[in-house]
Amino acid sequence: MNNLTTLEKLSEKVSNILQQYRLLKTENETLRIQVVTLKAEKEVKEQEIEKLTEQNVLKDIEIEEIVSKIESILG
Repeated sequence: MNNLTTLEKLSEKVSNILQQYRLLKTENETLRIQVVTLKAEKEVKEQEIEKLTEQNVLKDIEIEEIVSKIESILG
């Protein structure tokens, strides 16, 4: 008896939709967690870049002071 009633067909389609919904909901949650994790990693990297940039500026100033001292010694 392969002939399904309209109600059985509808029930099967609703079940398929619910299954797909659950899969998409799980995938969405996984992606949401990944986004939160990536945002946190980005923040850490931005802070590290800022720190390195500040260190670079300080090193540049130090180099300029050394060059000035050398220039004053050489006349």
